[in-house]
This record gives sequence, structure tokens and C-alpha cells, in this order.
Amino acid sequence: MTLLMIIIFLLAYLLIATEHNTKIDKAAIALLAGGLLWVVYILFLPQSVTGFHPEAFKFYIEHNPNTANLSFIEQCRSYIVNVQIVEFLGEIASTLFFLIGAMTIVEIIDVHGGFHIITKRIKTKKKNNLLWVIAFVTFFMSAVLDNMTTSIVMIMLMRRIIRNYKMRWVYGAVIIIAANSGGAWSPIGDVTTIMLWVKDKVTTVPLVTSLFLPSLVSTLIPVLLLQRKLKGDIPEYDARQSSSYHHSPLSEKERVWLLIIGVAALLFVPVFKSITHLPPYVGVLIGLSILWIYTEILFSRKLEVDEDLKHRVTSIMRRIDTPTILFFLGILMAVNTLQATGILNNLGDFLNKSVNNIYVINLIIGGVSAIVDNVPLVAVAMGMYPTLDPSALATVSDPQFMQHFVQDGDFWLFLAYCSGVGGSMLIIGSVAGVVVMGIERIKFGWYLKNISLMAAAGYLAGGAVFILTAMIL
Repeated sequence: MTLLMIIIFLLAYLLIATEHNTKIDKAAIALLAGGLLWVVYILFLPQSVTGFHPEAFKFYIEHNPNTANLSFIEQCRSYIVNVQIVEFLGEIASTLFFLIGAMTIVEIIDVHGGFHIITKRIKTKKKNNLLWVIAFVTFFMSAVLDNMTTSIVMIMLMRRIIRNYKMRWVYGAVIIIAANSGGAWSPIGDVTTIMLWVKDKVTTVPLVTSLFLPSLVSTLIPVLLLQRKLKGDIPEYDARQSSSYHHSPLSEKERVWLLIIGVAALLFVPVFKSITHLPPYVGVLIGLSILWIYTEILFSRKLEVDEDLKHRVTSIMRRIDTPTILFFLGILMAVNTLQATGILNNLGDFLNKSVNNIYVINLIIGGVSAIVDNVPLVAVAMGMYPTLDPSALATVSDPQFMQHFVQDGDFWLFLAYCSGVGGSMLIIGSVAGVVVMGIERIKFGWYLKNISLMAAAGYLAGGAVFILTAMIL
């Protein structure tokens, strides 16, 4: 039955990776896989809890006398239902509530044109200058916002400035690379980094200090290579194009404050976590509530404005990407069953023995993330390797190798880099790539021929910077 679980997971993975060919939403596949794996686990492998969770199972039986009259198999199933799935769902919910809160904050800012305040100030006419401006704005914006929103904002800006679609493809490629790299070094910048941060695999300061330079290098290298293809001025440039803006009932000053409060709410979360030690979703929900109250006060003063134009938070919440939330739920449920049955532990032991190099393992994960979704990859890696307590290093057989798996260890930090940046090597390897591909209709072959090698060069160069820095320090 273990083999059946692996086959179900790999088949689901294949369908998720080929979503654009099958036309079946990956969220549906992930939910199906997560449900089926739990069914297989509880029906055919419940006794595995005694092999991989003996102490927790023993504690549960001793403190629940009502299970004494049950058969051994039923005791195992009771433990799975009342302990394991509840604990796993609690861990998953902490990630999902954080994402819902952050996505709603970003949608509030976006729907009222808060990001336009930033983008409308980009007015350079030089192709090369614009390339660098777009790269840096995207790089830093994606450290605060999610990659998808950053990519949409920046590519829509390009559509207002540049009319030639082939030229926009080049800038779109830079947006993809910069968005993925920028999200990797911030605890709130990329979904995979958020996952590692929420689960306490990494903390804010080590993440930022360790990954900022590698992530920056992974952006600079492709931009340096691409600028050779862009010479002269933008012939279609029109200042009025870049200042076009959709209608909003809020004034310029109110949108500025909306942007400030929204960004401050997101930046507040790491500080909140470090001070209170509460889960990040509590901080982001507090930030959302403050922004919500602010918008309600603004709209209460605009009685003359039609209600449909106010875009209250209650209506904005319908705009957040619910299928993505359900995808995370399904894939994390699926990965949790592989973790509960010991499959991921066995895979981790195999990689340790056959590769035994955390940098090679992570570079491979980053390479694979260019083909398949990086969320399940990171979830699998987190399931394979538990966070090791530094005090337990003396008790393990290979303390020098296992020290990489403590909180803020090199494995977790490099995993955040590789899983985030590796997706830039193919246009289908990240949410940013898929979004830009859909908006601009960039061909997979064009990106592969013109951009992939440059993105790979940046990925490997940034990886080399991280490895050298880790070895020196």
C-alpha cells in the first residue's frame, strides 16, 4: 500500500505539472490526491503509526481510556482521526490563514490603485534604463507583495508604456526573474518562503541577510545579459500612456495612505512574530483588520458615491485566488500523509546516503521546480527533514552534516533560495511566469530559447554566492 500511495502522489504531481495541457485545475487534482491518500492511509496502513509515532500513540492510548476496548487497528485509526489529522490541519490552517490575510491586503491596495502611485513615476525613455528600473522595482516590490500580484502590476505597466509585444516579452521575462528572486529573500515574499517561515524552519533576520545578495545576483546576471539586446529609446513611449488609471472613489491622498497602511501591515508581521512569538497569521489578520477599518471609515464619508464603486473588503475577498488556497490545502494534506507513514523520512535517508550534500540536494530541487510546482517540492522537503534541535546534535551519528537542519540552518535557507529562484528557468516554473505568459501570450519556446539559459546562469551564480558565503562564514 505504500507503493500505491507513492503512485497516487506521483500521478497527481504529473497532472499538476501538465495543467496547461490537461485543462484540469491543479487545485482539483491536489484536493483529490490529498483525500485519496488519507483514505488509503486510514483503511490499509493505520498500524504504521506505531512504527513512526510510537511515543505519541502510546500517550494517546494511555490518556484516552475509552479506546481500551477497541481492537489494535481501531486504536490506530482513532489516533489518526483524533490526533494526526487534527494536528496536520492546524499546521496547514496557519499557512492558509496567513495567505488569505496577505492576499486580501494586496487586493485592497490594488483595486483602489495604490500600486499606481509607484508605477506612474517610471517615465524613463531609454530601453536599458527602463530594463534596470523594472528589474529593481519588481525585485523589491515582490519582497513585500506576492509574486503573482507584483507580476500583474508590472506587466500591466509595460502594456501602457510599450506597444511592441516582442519588446514587451523581454521586459516580461525580467519581471518573472526579478519577481521570483525578490520573493526568495523575504519571509513574506514568496509562498514557499512563507511556508518555511511559518513552520519556523527559518527566521526573518538570517533569511534576509543570507539570501539578499544571492537573490540580487540571480537578478543582475540575466539583466546584464539581456541589456545587450536593447539599444536606444522606446519609440512608442507616451507619457500619457503611463499615467492612465482606472476609476476609484478614493482621492490621491487617500490612496497614498492606503498603500502606506497596507505595506506597513505586511512589514509589521515579522516584527509581530519576533516580539509576541505568536503565529504570523495572527499578525497579518490584525493588519488586515486595521486596513479594513480604515477603508470603512473612508467609505462612510462618501455617501454620494455608488456602493458598487467603493470596493469594500467584503466584496474584495471574493476576488482573492481561492483555487490557489485550495491547491495548498490539498497538496499539503497529501504531503502530510507521506510524512505520517514514514515515506518522506525514508526518502530523506536515501538522499542523505546517496548524495549527502545539502547544496546539491537543494540545487536539484530548484532545477525540478522549473518543471513542476515548487509548493509541493518544498512541502516534501519539509516532511523529509524535521527541524533538528541544536542540543540534539551531539546524539546524532553525523553531527557535522545534520547541523544544516537546525533552525536557520544552511539547508533551509538554501531551500528558500533554490525553490524560489529555480522556477525562473522555465516560463511555466512559477506563478509569476504563468501569469505573464497568460497576459502577454509569451511562447514557451521563445522563453526557452532566449531567456532560460540567462535565468539558469543567474540561478547558479546566486547559488554559488550563497555556498561561498556559507563556507567562508
